[in-house]
This record gives sequence, C-alpha cells and structure tokens, in this order.
Amino acid sequence: MTKAPPGYKTRKQRAATGPTVRMKHTKVKTARGRKISSKLWLERQLNDPYVIEAGRQGYRSRAAFKLLELDGKFHFLKSGARVVDLGATPGGWSQVAAEIVLKGKNGKAGKVVALDIQAMEPLPDVTFLLQDFMDSDAPDNLKAALGGEADLVISDMAAKATGHTPTDHLRIMGLCETALQFAREVLATDGAFVAKVLQGGTEGDLLNAMKTDFKVVRHAKPPASRQDSAEMYVVATGFKGRTLGRLET
Repeated sequence: MTKAPPGYKTRKQRAATGPTVRMKHTKVKTARGRKISSKLWLERQLNDPYVIEAGRQGYRSRAAFKLLELDGKFHFLKSGARVVDLGATPGGWSQVAAEIVLKGKNGKAGKVVALDIQAMEPLPDVTFLLQDFMDSDAPDNLKAALGGEADLVISDMAAKATGHTPTDHLRIMGLCETALQFAREVLATDGAFVAKVLQGGTEGDLLNAMKTDFKVVRHAKPPASRQDSAEMYVVATGFKGRTLGRLET
C-alpha cells in the first residue's frame, strides 16, 4: 500500500507540495490490439503519483492539484466567490473550486458554473452546461446560469492535438483569447482569470494585452504540470472593471 504523500491535508498544505513518495514502477504488458502509444500512456498513468493521489482523495483528475497549487501561490479562490469553469470535464477543477467557494461567509453564497463540449458526471451544487464554448450563444448561456457577475473565470480548455506544434499552439492560444474576452464581459471588479497557455512565443503578447485589464498578470507552471509538457498557466488578478455594459447583480 502506498503511503499517502505529505502536503495535502489542508488547502494550504495541499497546494504547497506534491507527492514525494518513491513508488515501485508498474509495467504494462503489451496486449493484442493495444498500440504502443496506448501502452506507454497507461504505464505513465499507473506510475503517476498525482494520479494515485487524486484517486485517494476522490478527485476526478490529477489536474485538480494544478488548481490547488496555483491557488496556494496566488490565492484567487475565496469563500463565497462565483466561479465559471471552462473546459471542466471530467470535473477536477470544479471539485476544487466548489469545496472552497461554496463555504460562503457573511451570508454570501458561492456558485460554480461549469461548461464543456464533453459530458461530465454531475457534481453536487455545480451547474454544468454541455456545450462548445466557441458556440455563439455559449457566453450568454453561461451568464444566465451564473445569474450575475463572476469573481473568477478559470479555463483548462485545450484543443484536440494534431501533432503539429505550431497548429496546436495557435489553437490553444485562440481558446485562451476567447476565454479572456468572456472574462472581460463577466468579471466583477477585482475579479481574476486563470487559463492554460502553451509556451511558444505568442503567450507573451497575450500577457501584455491582459495587463491593460488586470492589475497583476503572472505566468506559472505548477508542480503537477508534467515537466515534458509545454503547458503553463496565466494568472491575472485585480480586474479593473468595465465602463460600459456591466451585468446586473
């Protein structure tokens, strides 16, 4: 039995460190009809301490720890906050958000609205929309489900990989830019935006553009993000607000 990694007993502790236990490596035998790529993926999953810890704690994906680690550093998840989770399936980020923001204080009730193009198993107190975020009516549907302004927009959206790095980079950056535009429309003053980006050059342009809307904009690669992955996250806090078209709360 694998000893539980230290560092995930409390929100702060869980965000501070990742699993550090050395495990016996599990090998997967090649089965009839199984591709080598599938064998390698399965072997990596079985030997990934974050995957194991996610299962132990009941999180739906290892990505839950990415959000925990980012929040442990930047503190954007707050009790009573209203959150929109884009690209939510299978629900790891929504789980983390819900367990923190739904503990409302001073009579303020938190809310989590999630959206994905793929179905997601229901989560208690999380409103889920099954829709492509790029659909023209998706932003309005999210706003209606939220019922007012958001305090935080989080996006772990990623386009299906083509294997062609420049194309994949442009696709994910396009999703991030669209999510940012939505955040500009829905965030309350001092709200925050967190989104996945890929290293490759244009993420710097995006950061510079975001600085006109947010007080602080930073790049981060949480420990739970695989080191061989080009993914990073942009964390923008202190939304400066809009002069026109503010949502009614």
